[in-house]
Amino acid sequence: MNKLYTTHEKAKEVIDKCEACYIGMIDENNKPYVLPFNFGYENETIYLHSAPFGKKIDILKQNPEVCVAFSTDHQLFHRHEPVACSYGMRYRSVLAFGKVEFVENYDDKVGVLNIIMRKYAGKDFSYNAPAVNNVAIYKVNIDKIETKISSY
Repeated sequence: MNKLYTTHEKAKEVIDKCEACYIGMIDENNKPYVLPFNFGYENETIYLHSAPFGKKIDILKQNPEVCVAFSTDHQLFHRHEPVACSYGMRYRSVLAFGKVEFVENYDDKVGVLNIIMRKYAGKDFSYNAPAVNNVAIYKVNIDKIETKISSY
């Protein structure tokens, strides 16, 4: 049975279980470009960080529209073992659509870094100025969200 939800509450259940997300963007030649990211999710906003330069930064500054994909709880199943077409995959997934906004304020950057670190390390940290100043921090303000629960 497949279910589609459009609320942040159901999406949060899936997103919190994910270790990475994939950001889909459109480059200057109108071609798709997708990269994996560590992330944080809080207050219906996705938070990301990376080096402050490179192809992804160039793309996002030119076109901030993104699609963020999350997927978890993958389980292969079958109805009849000898029949290939009876096999399927259970999963939970989220697609979030929105625009990237770069975070420039020092204190706001520290706040976002701690949102991300709480996800992976379970605690806040203190940071030195060079570390904060030499990282790009951005958030995705979500315009639309879709959560799919497939075969659970």
